[in-house]
Amino acid sequence: MAYKKSSPRVLGISQARLTALSSIDPALDLGNGLTVAGYQAAIQSVRDILSAYNVLLAQADGVANDLHAAVKELSLLNTRMLIGVAAKYGKDSNEYEKAGGTRLSEIKRAPRKAKTAS
Repeated sequence: MAYKKSSPRVLGISQARLTALSSIDPALDLGNGLTVAGYQAAIQSVRDILSAYNVLLAQADGVANDLHAAVKELSLLNTRMLIGVAAKYGKDSNEYEKAGGTRLSEIKRAPRKAKTAS
């Protein structure tokens, strides 16, 4: 399952507001450090961080895919190893039980229910 890439809505709103403010005056200064240039720098900073974040998510997707493939391969190897022990020592051996299998003599089967004639 791929990670969802982020694209904050506020980034689009900010870009539209920047365009509107620049149309008023490209060098607009509203005081207290509120300038078009500062606003533009803040928007670019968010874009850069977002880009780095999305790149990391893509890399995490690749690593996650590798992990899932390795886990699946290990699971198959577990089964093959147990089957190998069963083939060499038998399914009712102590070795088979040591390897993680359940000995045939220890498997409890449910008794069959007798069919009732109706």
